[in-house]
Amino acid sequence: MNSTQNKNIQDLLREVTDPEIPVLSIMDMGVVRDVEVNGKSVLIKITPTYSGCPAMDTIATDIKLKLDEAGYDTTVKLILSPAWTTDWITKKGRAELEKYGIAAPLDETSDKHALIDGKRIVKCTNCGSTNTKMVSQFGSTACKALFQCEDCLEPFDYFKCLK
Repeated sequence: MNSTQNKNIQDLLREVTDPEIPVLSIMDMGVVRDVEVNGKSVLIKITPTYSGCPAMDTIATDIKLKLDEAGYDTTVKLILSPAWTTDWITKKGRAELEKYGIAAPLDETSDKHALIDGKRIVKCTNCGSTNTKMVSQFGSTACKALFQCEDCLEPFDYFKCLK
């Protein structure tokens, strides 16, 4: 694959958003694991954020539609190993999560302290305070926990650290 074709495909993939978090591209989310190109045939390998993620069929369809529309013959393959990790979310993706109102994942150790020990280290996406508490282990989706800020009283999702 030549570099121009690779850049074109990656640019197109940056236009495909996560249906559950529409401010994030699947590239920033770290869902795209590999792109193989043979002429106009493209194989895109994607990894779900967790094994039961209901958005993967939609993401696969959106990828196929986007690349087929650009003249590629696209196949999307689901890859389960290695398992997706929040480490794959780009720096830009983390910033977009915060702007959207979802606290970006902490590191694995901090995550356990926040979710199990109740330590106040998750930053409120509204006011920036860490005077927050977990309300539920599950937020709007299974990969998020529901937190509430005790300063501004706003609820917000926290994207759990997955490794």
